Amino acid sequence: MNSLKNEITITIVLYKEEMNLICQCLENIKNFKIIIVDNAGNADLKKNIEEKFKIYKYILNKKNYGYSKATNQAIKQCDTEYVLALQADCLISNKDILILLESHKKYENCFITSPTFYDKDSKLSYNGGCLPEKNIKMDVLNLEGDTCVEAVSTASILFKKKDILELGLLDENFFIYFVDDDLCRRIKLKNKSVIQIFDAKNQHVHGQIKVKNVLKRTFIRNYNFTFDELYYFSKINKHSEILKNLKKKIPKYIFKSFIDLFVLRLAQSVYYFSKVLAFYKFKKLLNKNK
Repeated sequence: MNSLKNEITITIVLYKEEMNLICQCLENIKNFKIIIVDNAGNADLKKNIEEKFKIYKYILNKKNYGYSKATNQAIKQCDTEYVLALQADCLISNKDILILLESHKKYENCFITSPTFYDKDSKLSYNGGCLPEKNIKMDVLNLEGDTCVEAVSTASILFKKKDILELGLLDENFFIYFVDDDLCRRIKLKNKSVIQIFDAKNQHVHGQIKVKNVLKRTFIRNYNFTFDELYYFSKINKHSEILKNLKKKIPKYIFKSFIDLFVLRLAQSVYYFSKVLAFYKFKKLLNKNK
């Protein structure tokens, strides 16, 4: 266990997750070096966690920079050969982490090993699949054995720090959506492998984030998904149709946003407004890169 501890650092990005969920996650991995980046900058939470667990490094961000940038912050602070990027709503045992590590060492040309995902009821969940531009999902749930896939969720992935630095880390233009697909696509371009490890189990319980303001939650989710989708497809020059369709809807979205605001359908108003802002943010990025 000590040698394993010296080989892997586990990174976790927080943003207003439930305390009991965080503790469940940390209890399973408490023997490892752990680096936490909190995008909510909650000093009280930091104090409570550090009273219960030994945390190697704990970074408080002054604003929510998103998953990609926060994960990069943590990776840069790692001083072990391997990094396990883990979300706080994932529960994985020492045994399963060891399986991921041994598998990574066993397979030549491997960039990422990822566990098999189970839901909160311990039922097999969605695992590795194809990249989104193919518009299909390759279900690996019934395969009994390790499988090379095009893409996996970044909720739980093991990789070498050296490899991710050479690749260029996560693209920080992504907030959280599509960053896993982008990472795996870039790995594929380097002729490296992403491997789903069948015997390594990860329970993904999908905890709820404590953003009490429904309007804020609606805005964050839809604004970032819309931008991240446009940005992902722009990187493979397949964004034109998505952008064209969204552009047609912008006048309607602006109109609906004001109408819904006037009749106090606030959540709907925020939904449309977030789409409009994401569209113009992406247009600004396109113009900047011309």
